[in-house]
Amino acid sequence: MNKQQASERIIKLRELINDYRYHYHVLDESLMSEAAADSLKHELTQLEAEYPELITPDSPSQRVAGAPLAGFTQVEHSTRMLSLNDVFDEAEVMAWRNRIIKLLPENAKIEYFTDIKMDGLACALVYEDGQLVRGITRGDGFVGEDVTANIRTIDSVPLKLRKGKDVEKFLKGRTEVRGEIVMYKADFAKLNEARVKEGKPLFANPRNTAAGTIRQLDPGLVANRPLHFRAYDLQRDDPSDVPTYAYAYQAMRALGFLANNDATVLPDVKELMAFADQWETKRQDLPFNTDGLVVKVNDRQLYRRLGVVGKAPRGAIAIKYAAEQATTKVKDIFISIGRTGAATPVAMLEPVVIAGSTVQMATLHNEGEVQRKDIRIGDTVIVHKAGDIIPEVIEPLVKLRDGSEKPFQMPTHCPDCNTKLVKYKTEDAVWRCPNDACPSRAWKRIEHFASKGALDIEGLGEKNVIALINAELVKDPADIYTLTPADLLKLDRFAEISANKLVASIQAKKQPPLGRFVYGLGIRQVGTQTAVDLANHFRTLEAIAAATIDGLSEIEGIGEVVAESVVEWFSEPINQQLLQKFKTLEVQPQPVKHVGGKLSGQRFVVTGSLDSMGREEAGERIRALGGTFQSSIGKDTDYLVVGANVGAAKLAKAAKLGTKQLTEAEFLEMIA
Repeated sequence: MNKQQASERIIKLRELINDYRYHYHVLDESLMSEAAADSLKHELTQLEAEYPELITPDSPSQRVAGAPLAGFTQVEHSTRMLSLNDVFDEAEVMAWRNRIIKLLPENAKIEYFTDIKMDGLACALVYEDGQLVRGITRGDGFVGEDVTANIRTIDSVPLKLRKGKDVEKFLKGRTEVRGEIVMYKADFAKLNEARVKEGKPLFANPRNTAAGTIRQLDPGLVANRPLHFRAYDLQRDDPSDVPTYAYAYQAMRALGFLANNDATVLPDVKELMAFADQWETKRQDLPFNTDGLVVKVNDRQLYRRLGVVGKAPRGAIAIKYAAEQATTKVKDIFISIGRTGAATPVAMLEPVVIAGSTVQMATLHNEGEVQRKDIRIGDTVIVHKAGDIIPEVIEPLVKLRDGSEKPFQMPTHCPDCNTKLVKYKTEDAVWRCPNDACPSRAWKRIEHFASKGALDIEGLGEKNVIALINAELVKDPADIYTLTPADLLKLDRFAEISANKLVASIQAKKQPPLGRFVYGLGIRQVGTQTAVDLANHFRTLEAIAAATIDGLSEIEGIGEVVAESVVEWFSEPINQQLLQKFKTLEVQPQPVKHVGGKLSGQRFVVTGSLDSMGREEAGERIRALGGTFQSSIGKDTDYLVVGANVGAAKLAKAAKLGTKQLTEAEFLEMIA
């Protein structure tokens, strides 16, 4: 075969292979067997090897991009990749509808384009004159990572846009297609089955596996993982090229993309909720995981006119389904000792997937809760998981008992140090280990002392703290100030740079703000705001240590329970020794010299996510200006700062109590 013949053959092979890819991955139909398709790909590869000058970037042979990458470069998105506000019922959907109607012309016709929300990794694909030139992860919405080499390995991603009727304009200039990279549930199960045989740890869930795969530096590894790209948005420099979301889906399918066939246009909220109810049960049959629907104003001109608030567009919402539940067996119940000595019963479960992740443990809260629900070892139970909240056991299925189940007995002694468990008050629901030197309490106290809300010492997370305790380098929070680089280099976890960095981070926090230091001590009932209130009222650590219950109770917001806890902590000999050790090591919290500020006497609650800062930082900014940062809305709350993804219930409560609501921009102006 000469070069001309090879060229003609290569063109035909590419067309046939691309047609196979489109029908198989987009239309879910097969033109030939997988073995036959592989044979065609093999022939194409051999011809291109013989005539490398005939290789083009859009050839099916160019999906795997060879050698591992050195790293990913940061790429700015052409337009921001936004997140969506969540709603959970018809009332919240109606409230959203009513809000957007007020912002649109009276004669505006609103239709709702509705699609199934995919649980994957959001990604943008950029095409120039029909050729794939870049694949970018969502990142922070403004800037993502260039993962083009990995994206090219996914068969459902066209390397070249297909020609078709009414889509020629998308083959010229810049076209961007956005979508989700997902791993199907069946493929995920097979992947984990293979890992079991290989003796490797199991992957947690399809979404995390897909995201982790795309961030691999070796495209060859990515090529061996079954990933799929499912498109949900089409963008052009000229917005009029894509008049509606329904049209966008039609165009994307014609261009060679897989876009959900179940997406539809609905005329009103009644039909929208019926569609949502239908998919709440049908979603189990989908190949990918989902937790709800995406709803957008179909007319993109109206959608753009509605604009953006925070991180979310006004013209779109996500209807979320209730948290998933599942049944599994309680293999055992053990006691976990917390930082303050709380002895919490925890159920060890047979592994079960709930809301896309594997659950093996669930909290039982306290002894009384176990008895009230009558949860026994060996029971089949209903386990509930909502978002990032720790899973909990809802109830046992008593009718499934066979007599082998064993009632749980609360131990009388701590499982870690064998100290007798106590209740500080007869009405207290929680048993506690009173031993401050308890191993479990020790590492959790040190981790808490170094946490972001306390002294914020970078590098002292759970694993490093446990390693330091096991090596007998530290026993309490004060001991961290005795560490030297030479000490750390004895541990496998540290090299010279990391050892020097951690010691420097610790030494830089020898004069912390008094409020942070008090919070870091881990006194029961004393959270970040209470610690600041104590610091502002007493000004020095010595004054707090000498405070009486009556003196503490004078502080607004501190009741008898908190006052007793503070007095008790400072009266304990072991804690007095700890404070003396801090003093000997020249760790001296800064006295409060000035109390008050422009927010003095004002109380704030932050709800939803803010663009400019996290919730903790917002709280610090409020407290630094003399204000009070509250965790929930009450009658005394002055301001509710409203970020993105806020439920209607909180807004309704604020309105009922007469709490003034602030946008993020108004809040930033107040704290400037």
